Amino acid sequence: MIVITGEIELHPEDVWPATYHAARMMEASAAEDGCICYRFYADLVNPRRFRIYEEWRDEDALKAHMSSAHMKAFQTALSGLRVVERRLEKFGVTEKTQL
Repeated sequence: MIVITGEIELHPEDVWPATYHAARMMEASAAEDGCICYRFYADLVNPRRFRIYEEWRDEDALKAHMSSAHMKAFQTALSGLRVVERRLEKFGVTEKTQL
C-alpha cells in the first residue's frame, strides 16, 4: 500500500476556490480503481492550510491517478491560486494493524 500525506497552505482569498476544487478532486479520485482513501482536511488552527491524506493499493494505481484527467484539471486549477506552501510525502507501507 502507498500512503501520501502532506499539507498545502493558500493565500486567504484562495481558500474557498481551493475548497471547491479539492471537493471535486476527492470525489473523482475516490472512484478510481486502487484508491483506498483520498481526503483533504481543513486545519483547525490555520484555516488557510489543508491536510492531504491518500491511500493507494499500489504504485500502478498511483501512477494511473497522477495521469488522470481530473488530476490534470486539479493542477490547472491550483496553478491559478496563490499557494503559499506545499509539502507532500509518499510512504510505502508493508503492514497495517489496528491500534
